[in-house]
Amino acid sequence: MIEVEHLVKKFGDFTAVNDLSFAVARGQVMGFLGPNGAGKSTTMKMITGFLRPTSGTARIMGMDICDNMLAAQRQFGYLPEGAPAWPDMTPRAFLQFITQIRGLDKAAARAAEGRAIDMTELHGVLDQPIDTLSKGYRRRVGLAQAIVHDPQVLVMDEPTDGLDPNQKFQVRRAITEMARDKAIIISTHILEEVDAVCGAAMIIDRGQIVAEGTPSELAKRSRYSGAVALTLAQEKLPDARRLLAGITHKDAELVTRGDESTLHIFAADGQEPGSLLADIRAAVSEAGLAPRALALETGRLDDVFGALTGKARPTAIAFDTNAEETAS
Repeated sequence: MIEVEHLVKKFGDFTAVNDLSFAVARGQVMGFLGPNGAGKSTTMKMITGFLRPTSGTARIMGMDICDNMLAAQRQFGYLPEGAPAWPDMTPRAFLQFITQIRGLDKAAARAAEGRAIDMTELHGVLDQPIDTLSKGYRRRVGLAQAIVHDPQVLVMDEPTDGLDPNQKFQVRRAITEMARDKAIIISTHILEEVDAVCGAAMIIDRGQIVAEGTPSELAKRSRYSGAVALTLAQEKLPDARRLLAGITHKDAELVTRGDESTLHIFAADGQEPGSLLADIRAAVSEAGLAPRALALETGRLDDVFGALTGKARPTAIAFDTNAEETAS
């Protein structure tokens, strides 16, 4: 439903997007990840026809955005960055305007407006000027105009930007429901959002794709994938140090929050993570350590994101079983 082929966008000597190609099928939500300035918004503007590519193209439902722009644009809903709207209009009037320019007849427009209002929960502010609404409500007005005509394709730039946790949950639930029969692209810097709603994800940096796959596939590329996480009361760290001194492993890291500490213990070369977990579980039981949690880690998307974009942040200190902790 969305096909992107060799998209390039240059601004003078600066290449903002460099040879991007990907596709999104019906029923799929694609998470588009990258640091600020990576080229996410520029790519979305080209896909939706608001910027013309320097080279390459995109097709929406088979229609080329460069050669048949209006026909392609009829197929999608677009939530741009900032979601501009007429500030002196009310949400009700704005949605009526959108259904009118989308060509819906009166009966279809009323039904469409009602669906969009229900999905974005705008009932309490329908007759207030948009300019007086909070950032979260303005964002929901933008989302409502993107979905009001029930498009087959949705392209959304930071759809939960400015929303409180409850509002984010509502929007993510709506995206999940809509994804059953649509193709959706979401640009976001909120990694938990990718886990929550996306079946596929791409990480771009400096205008190029540096990784793609399902969120779980990407997370497995994390150095923490397969590490044993042992969480216990902070005062039990000396016991844990003595315990690990007798267990084969590569190294360990420590993160402390309040009175609770978590050790991330990494398998030695050639050692199976499951075997390391079994060894630690047996030693913990024998020592009567009573941990608060003990499990294998599945990996971390934020760790992969940081490593691939050159923005990795140290969050732990080394845990030496033969010495005091030292900064990693």
